[in-house]
Amino acid sequence: MADAKPINWTNAVTLASVAVLVGTELVGAGAAAGWALGGLFGLGSVLTHSLQGALVFAALVGLYYFLRAALAHEPIRA
Repeated sequence: MADAKPINWTNAVTLASVAVLVGTELVGAGAAAGWALGGLFGLGSVLTHSLQGALVFAALVGLYYFLRAALAHEPIRA
């Protein structure tokens, strides 16, 4: 087995903190946007919740790509 590089805990804590902060913002914005659009256009409960789910899913996909880019710039194992 190859020798693993030690974990850079400063970068790991920074990335975890950014993930929580950005993830909370994106998921909250997605859910709020779905609720607001559903109420604005009178879509009904089922369509409003479906729109919220789709926007929260899009937010999670965005968070995934954001964290991939963040890991490329601040590697955990250095």
